[in-house]
Amino acid sequence: MTRIPVVFLSAFLLAGCQSLYYGTMEKFGVQKRDILVDRVEAARDAQQDGQEEFKDALEQFRSVVEIDGGELEDKYDALQAEYDDSKEAAEDIHERVDAVENVAEDLFEEWADELDQYSSGELRRDSQRKLRETRDRYSDLITTMRAAESRLDPVLEAMEDQVLYLKHNLNARAIEGLRGEVVAIDRDVDELLAAMAQSIKEADAFIRDMRAEG
Repeated sequence: MTRIPVVFLSAFLLAGCQSLYYGTMEKFGVQKRDILVDRVEAARDAQQDGQEEFKDALEQFRSVVEIDGGELEDKYDALQAEYDDSKEAAEDIHERVDAVENVAEDLFEEWADELDQYSSGELRRDSQRKLRETRDRYSDLITTMRAAESRLDPVLEAMEDQVLYLKHNLNARAIEGLRGEVVAIDRDVDELLAAMAQSIKEADAFIRDMRAEG
């Protein structure tokens, strides 16, 4: 697929000129379905990165309840850094999934509108069938992506609570109080990682199918 500079594309996106953006991409031989596949790939990659960030953060939370008081301040700093990285990864996932949804809506609207342009009834019916099948596959994908995405903020909120609590209670009693909360965070992160793994699997299948048809 032909690529054009990211900065050039970003300028259009930031300006909100979606129609101009699509028109420019088409001049380079890149159609909306190609953009959709690229954005699904980007969302999948963001989720894979997010998995690693949340795994690392979970390890930090687990390690906090196993240390002596003298190491607490260093652990707090590491925990804060992991939380910040996890929050940034979550924001990237949110943005990437939104981008997938935006281009998918535009693609399906254009596809449906252009069905009336066919003079051949057979070709129109075949295109209509492919549109329906693609929409169904996409519906499964975005549902799974949004389900995984919905688990991000609750996990981040629980992490933030513990980081704030530790910030103002750097002592052995605070560590004892965190033990039960870390167990809950452990469970929530495991569920998040499982949901993201399913979303990544759906994304891979969608990309494979779209490319096979392209």
